Amino acid sequence: MKNNFMEVIYFICGFVCFYIVYKTATDKNHKSKVGTIIFWLMLGIIMAFGKYIPPKAVGVLILIMSGAAMSKQVKPGNSPLAPAEYRKKMSDKLGYKIFIPAFTIGVTAIVFAIFLPKLGALVGLGIGTILAAVILMTMTKDSPKSVMNEGQRLLDAVGPLSTLPQLLASLGAIFTAAGVGEVIAGGVQKIVPEGNVFVGIVIYAVGMVLFTMIMGNAFAAFSVITVGIGVPFVLKYGLDPNVVGMLALTCGYCGTLMTPMAANFNIVPVAILEMKDKYGVIKKQVPIAIIMLVVQIFLMYFMAR
Repeated sequence: MKNNFMEVIYFICGFVCFYIVYKTATDKNHKSKVGTIIFWLMLGIIMAFGKYIPPKAVGVLILIMSGAAMSKQVKPGNSPLAPAEYRKKMSDKLGYKIFIPAFTIGVTAIVFAIFLPKLGALVGLGIGTILAAVILMTMTKDSPKSVMNEGQRLLDAVGPLSTLPQLLASLGAIFTAAGVGEVIAGGVQKIVPEGNVFVGIVIYAVGMVLFTMIMGNAFAAFSVITVGIGVPFVLKYGLDPNVVGMLALTCGYCGTLMTPMAANFNIVPVAILEMKDKYGVIKKQVPIAIIMLVVQIFLMYFMAR
């Protein structure tokens, strides 16, 4: 059942990519039509039909789309914003109700995670997104085409960075399978005094931050750093694994605040708001992240013992 739902959701994601291909192909003033079409077409094929394509063929498609992105041939088109008068009208009409669709996505994911664990939060996230689109169309009286156009405009603006979370999550699994955690443990063992829990916690927390900054994903960093540092230098001494695990992830999120690799949080807002300083979001978050990290180190030390 879960796999069937996920296949439908992935096909919808692929359809969105194909829609971007169509909009790009029909954009007469597009600055880089071929490279953009190649990128979104390859991604659409992988999303919609990846289950039926041999793994090696998928790898080839990823290399092709990566080549288009690395050569900077994937560029946004000329999709116009909705008229200012219309946006003002909708703003006055909806007010804070505009957050209802976004709220729906999170609530649906939580409901599925708690009450439908066999389907899981990921299915809930996909279904919640569809529900959010339906609610939004009901509230604004817009057509499905308007929703598709706005989605296309957003993805077009973000570009290849939209695939970064998936690639980084895959990288975390590869690092774990390759034994990177054991290599890190061997290096840390040379500098951490035996039995010094506080130093172990500090290195564990900072390791989560640094690895998250590299990988852009605290979940991907968690498995590697916990195997390499958390287990042998913190959990080994009897600390509560529930408290340690929760706070270690939160330490990783401090790294999320300080890295451009966390594209969803730090690069997408820059693209949407058209900020001049592409690292403007990160610069504002760094002081907060450092303060949070220090606090969480002490929380882990006193609450997990």
